[in-house]
Amino acid sequence: MRLNLDAPFAAIDAANDADPAVLSWHGADRPKARLQGERASVWLDRLAPDAGDALRLAARAHHVRRFALPRSSYPEGRSGYLRWRRDQKAAHAAALVELLTPLGVPDAIIARAGDLVQKVGLGTDPETQVFEDVVCLVFCETELDELLANIGEDKVRDAVIKTAGKMSPAGLALAPEAAPPGPGLDLLRTLLS
Repeated sequence: MRLNLDAPFAAIDAANDADPAVLSWHGADRPKARLQGERASVWLDRLAPDAGDALRLAARAHHVRRFALPRSSYPEGRSGYLRWRRDQKAAHAAALVELLTPLGVPDAIIARAGDLVQKVGLGTDPETQVFEDVVCLVFCETELDELLANIGEDKVRDAVIKTAGKMSPAGLALAPEAAPPGPGLDLLRTLLS
């Protein structure tokens, strides 16, 4: 039996409403983490409409409170970036416990969602692969053009190649639909062709 996820989604969304970073979406400024969580739910419905509760929660919470642990609080360079990403994954899993336990979400579902946001089993677990696809599609949709403007085509080309390498064929097929029209989409199409 499926859980009613209205209250859990509302709790995740409320936590993400505190994101000071905003994205313009269809003419309105939205908290970035909130928008990205909502868009992850949309992409998950496209990729895996029969996804279970844990995957649905993980997708919605893939950047829950990400703003609380800024990248700038870690050293520059690859090792600092990797430490930041590792700590973010653990923080997302902890936030799921904090937000969902009081709502009566079963511990097993919270634990599974926590494993998914930490990408446990990537490369061997089909649900973790769907989660990764969703996260990559949200990146293409909400961050690709900004990244291109900020760091230039050469570095973004490397990022897109790495992102595509983590995606399944089903996820890759949706990537051109995810990226908005513009230079990011053009680069994405070139690299995927």
